[in-house]
Amino acid sequence: MKMTKEQKYRLLEQAEPGELERLAAQAESCGWRQRYHIQPHMGLLNDPNGFAFYDGKYHLFYQWFPLGTDHGMKYWYHVTSSDLAHWTDLGIGLTPGGPYDSHGAYSGSGIVKDGKLHLMYTGNVRDENWVRHPYQCLAITDGHAIATKLEQPVIGSVPPGYTDHFRDPKVWQDSDSYRCVIGAQRDDLTGTAVLYRSKDLLDWTFEGELQTSLSSFGYMWECPDYFELGDQGVLLFCPQGIEPQGERFRNIYQSGYMLGKPLESDRQTFEHGEFAELDRGFDFYAPQTTQGPDGERVLVGWMGLPDLDYPTDDKGWAHCLTLPRELSLRNGKLIQRPAAGLIGLRGEQITFSAELNGESRSFAGVEGAAYELQVSVSPAASDCKQGMFGIEFRTGENERTVLSYDASSGKVTLDRSQSGASLSPGYGTTRSCTLSSESGDRPIEFRLFVDTSSAEIFVNGGEETFTARLFPDSASTGISFFANGGSAAFEGSFWSLRENAIPRGLPTGILEHGKVKP
Repeated sequence: MKMTKEQKYRLLEQAEPGELERLAAQAESCGWRQRYHIQPHMGLLNDPNGFAFYDGKYHLFYQWFPLGTDHGMKYWYHVTSSDLAHWTDLGIGLTPGGPYDSHGAYSGSGIVKDGKLHLMYTGNVRDENWVRHPYQCLAITDGHAIATKLEQPVIGSVPPGYTDHFRDPKVWQDSDSYRCVIGAQRDDLTGTAVLYRSKDLLDWTFEGELQTSLSSFGYMWECPDYFELGDQGVLLFCPQGIEPQGERFRNIYQSGYMLGKPLESDRQTFEHGEFAELDRGFDFYAPQTTQGPDGERVLVGWMGLPDLDYPTDDKGWAHCLTLPRELSLRNGKLIQRPAAGLIGLRGEQITFSAELNGESRSFAGVEGAAYELQVSVSPAASDCKQGMFGIEFRTGENERTVLSYDASSGKVTLDRSQSGASLSPGYGTTRSCTLSSESGDRPIEFRLFVDTSSAEIFVNGGEETFTARLFPDSASTGISFFANGGSAAFEGSFWSLRENAIPRGLPTGILEHGKVKP
């Protein structure tokens, strides 16, 4: 049942007696709770926020509406990690409810300055006529306590030419000053991004619109993120309102990037290539990156999408974050690899190999609901241009998720038509992409991270990724490998994965005398 506005925009201290405990118990009893992905204790999780390396640890926040699975009053919830695999729960990191975030602390970013972590975010305000008023706000934290918000917004109005869809500031240091990019919608209802500059993170000057070749590309650009990788400038953003084009843009909203010349300090023009999707799967949105201690660029995304229903919605919780991914460039393409620290979740290794010819095979011990699986598939020389090869996982009596490679077309397909509980069937049940010609006749490499209700798949060392929520029966734990219409050599390794360090159940000490506490 959908909530009313009054129900959705309550603060935690306005919860009814016992409401939080009931919601947490309901979420905890759900059989689709994840084992090693970041997920909410209860309620709705969406965009990753404030991702930064600070004081020897990665600090990561996420949008959290604790009192339901609609999009309502958003808090920032805070977790930290030293290895991007094991996470410590620090509770609420940023609270809404002030005059400039009365209806939620929306998305934003983090940057370290003067020994403190500064969080710049969009404060959501609705007036008595339910008209939106966005403010760009700043809060400061030592990484342990709830962030202290400045009394006034640092950007208090929307510049002329843009609507109230104006949000998600991403800040970076540019020489001796700071710049930020903000997602926006023009008055003509087309999407774009704008740039601001500041000497101190407090006083910001509007520099103008980020000039790209995309004059009309969707109706809103959410969650922009600019950084430089090697000798390239990289712009991530999430355009809404893009029509499907063949294998591309099959989801309700898209998430992607453009590579180009680094953005010059005194200019707003970004010279770039075409827009490319970051992920080829079903459930990936609102990614945010940060730079690690050794200069590595790390990305985390929301494993979900806005405006869709998910099977856990009536179980008291919704969504999770993706695993952290390290970014690099290869052949003019952004490559995503699972963070190196994730090997710390591995249990005992099981290795296997087989030559398959028009058959399917399973291996002893290679099964489960939470694991990492690496597989190399080498079609026989006579079948390198024909045949279908792949993996069926989370298989049961009537369930299976299928990952396949079509040698004749070079196409990889993820099929969740029989994966369990249905979700968003109107947007299709398969996702595909054609591998680049550089793949040639090399083996096809699949690396899968499967959790209780999700799969993240990395193809050919991160050349392509597929992210999907899956909702199978708990008994559907089988894995099999197949070669149809040809023969191929399969070689792989399997590891069960341990749970991460995030506790389950109701966060302790979340309320004290009617006030939120860390």
